[in-house]
Amino acid sequence: MQASTDFPKGHGKGPAKSNEIELQRNNSDGDPLKHQDSAIEGEVEDLDEANLYLRQHNITPEFIAGLLEDDVANKRVSRKVDLRLLPLLCGTYFLQFIDKQAVSYSAVFDLFETTGITGAQYSWLGSIFYFAYLIAEWPSAYLAQHFPTARVVSTYCFCWGSVMLITAATNNFAGFAAMRFLLGIFESVVTPAFMMIVGMWYMGKQQTARAGMFYCFNGFGSATGGILFYAVGYAKHFVVWKIIYIICGGMTVLWSVLLFFRLPDNIMSAKGFTTEEKALLIARAAKNRTGVYNRKIKLSQVWEALTDAQIWLLFVYVLLNEIINGGYANFGKLIIKDVVGGDPLRTTLLGIPQGFAQVFWVFTGPYLASRLPNARTYIMALYLCPTIIGTTLIWQLPRSNLAGCLAGYYMIGSFVGALVIALQFPASNVGGYTKRTTGTAFVFLGYCVGNIIGPQAFLAEEAPVYQTGVKTILGCAISQVVLSFAIRWLLAQRNSRRDREEVEGHQNVIASEPNTIEDITDFCNREFRYRL
Repeated sequence: MQASTDFPKGHGKGPAKSNEIELQRNNSDGDPLKHQDSAIEGEVEDLDEANLYLRQHNITPEFIAGLLEDDVANKRVSRKVDLRLLPLLCGTYFLQFIDKQAVSYSAVFDLFETTGITGAQYSWLGSIFYFAYLIAEWPSAYLAQHFPTARVVSTYCFCWGSVMLITAATNNFAGFAAMRFLLGIFESVVTPAFMMIVGMWYMGKQQTARAGMFYCFNGFGSATGGILFYAVGYAKHFVVWKIIYIICGGMTVLWSVLLFFRLPDNIMSAKGFTTEEKALLIARAAKNRTGVYNRKIKLSQVWEALTDAQIWLLFVYVLLNEIINGGYANFGKLIIKDVVGGDPLRTTLLGIPQGFAQVFWVFTGPYLASRLPNARTYIMALYLCPTIIGTTLIWQLPRSNLAGCLAGYYMIGSFVGALVIALQFPASNVGGYTKRTTGTAFVFLGYCVGNIIGPQAFLAEEAPVYQTGVKTILGCAISQVVLSFAIRWLLAQRNSRRDREEVEGHQNVIASEPNTIEDITDFCNREFRYRL
């Protein structure tokens, strides 16, 4: 694509000499596009690909600085990105949730009767998915970074849709388990890749709300799935769970074709954006101080991610969160089925409000985190409180108390609002493209392990109370509250230390080409400030 011809005279034409876009300034204050001395520690191996794009199109920082000050242009490009990206992200998230949860809907109907699957085997169907997710998630994140992201995501989407269709041909636990394993492999790319996409296309203050927006479609998937499969439940001459899998698989395969042609790989290669709009998007992303895009895997950044205490705390936080999810997602409907006397259609109908409740939790939590400065860790703790209350209600109330048990069931889902905020931390609080990708992948290992453990806490012999599972959820939620404050303390200490260094003038500054978008980590960039 050629440079836009409507650049102001003297801007965007002629070689960009010593002045390039700058990434290494304060994470929340100041303009990184103004001429300032570089204050970076560590070795800079190469430039971010966004900087190379600007050089190739002879775009100067003076021109981009003008774009950043144009509120109309910023609002216009934000709306354009929302319209191009969010429907694709939301639709994919909607389908991956329905496909993943098809097994729980099937269990409400005739899965056990037609396949001979037992309660203990059903627990393993929930865990097997995440064993595969655990194995494939890191390689999938690597593929999404090293190869065109959209092509990787759309190919995976086609594959898991095909797996859903093939699952309808199985008739026993072994075949079902094999298909669940393959489903976990191909769905493993979605959330890590989407967090990377949001981190690239949006400014830091926008990222949490956008991630919450597409994550809301887990809730819409739950509600819509309940409505759809309630109707399917009236089928008289077909196996209901097979119909569920055929519908889900068919929708996903068709959607993967749309993704292939419409989802952009990155800012620089995206179709439908002018060079001027891409320059503005790169500048906006550069203000995040986390790098824009670099497909080179840097082992030093991998090691730094694995030795970062922030990443480990997030790992444990997400692991505990997903222990809750693993049990709640797979056994919540079975608990409600017991409450309503075993009626599958009524169980499905009463599960619909749970989907809308989840939309509320997932939307409001990230929205508040994006609107209230440095309050993310507080909101992560706050949104576990309804989970604690709801779990206590399910545990202590008799099953004859329908209203109380349903209220508890709907309240438990608030933990997902906290999860979305935690999953967005690496995208906005970790510098260096490889470190950010590795951190995201490592946090998702906790996501997988938690979902493997969660179903195993719900023992078949303890049905319908599942006291061990309920106590496990309660303990995990309380532990996460403590971890939220531990994460806040750690990041606040880092910010305070860097503030003191700046005031005392004791920063170690190495020679570096001034004002460049460099792929450096938050540890190396001493002017990086962490969002709390």
